Amino acid sequence: MGSAKNKTSNASRKARIEELRRAEQARERRNRILAITASVVVVAGLVAGGVVLVKSQSDKNDTASDSKASGHFVTGSDGVKTWKGTLSRNHVTKTVKYPMEPPVGGDHNQVWMNCNGDVYAKAVNNMNAVHSLEHGAVWVTYNSKASDADVKALAAKVKKTPYTLMSPVEDQKDPIMLSAWGKQRTVTSATDPNVDKFFASYVQGKQTPEPGAACTNGLSQ
Repeated sequence: MGSAKNKTSNASRKARIEELRRAEQARERRNRILAITASVVVVAGLVAGGVVLVKSQSDKNDTASDSKASGHFVTGSDGVKTWKGTLSRNHVTKTVKYPMEPPVGGDHNQVWMNCNGDVYAKAVNNMNAVHSLEHGAVWVTYNSKASDADVKALAAKVKKTPYTLMSPVEDQKDPIMLSAWGKQRTVTSATDPNVDKFFASYVQGKQTPEPGAACTNGLSQ
């Protein structure tokens, strides 16, 4: 019975992700059309003397305040920590200092890290990764204390799971950690059953501020 239930749950989750990916592709096509239209408008505006407006917006971004992520973690009975407090979602150009490592939300860069099962060998910019979390991605992170076997096994899992990404974060507290928007937990190894549980709950989970938003056509190393 349990096996059948798990298969049904996995099939349902895969179907939901596929539906979201189709919606993402349609959104990207619309965005390309809008971008072309916007470019024409911007050029016309510049010719008409719109440079002042563009410069004003740029100055505003350059002086944007750091992340307003105030609060603290509360650990649930399942071991998942939930951020209780404010997680702002402004797009900023300044370096953001987050109150947790890895960060689980707050102000971030306007460009996301690609998170379509992307595995990065080097550390990524927190501000881009947080944008990925906003889109419903789960971020797998590890430091030098994690075993090579665990890193390889986790990378294999990430590569076959849409809306996930993986990268090293040397300054994190524990060897292997999983993060989603407003959620975080430590796992003991790649075979820890809590890895699958976290993925099932938070890949495009209810905590996602922008479900179905793009995890491709962003930043990659």
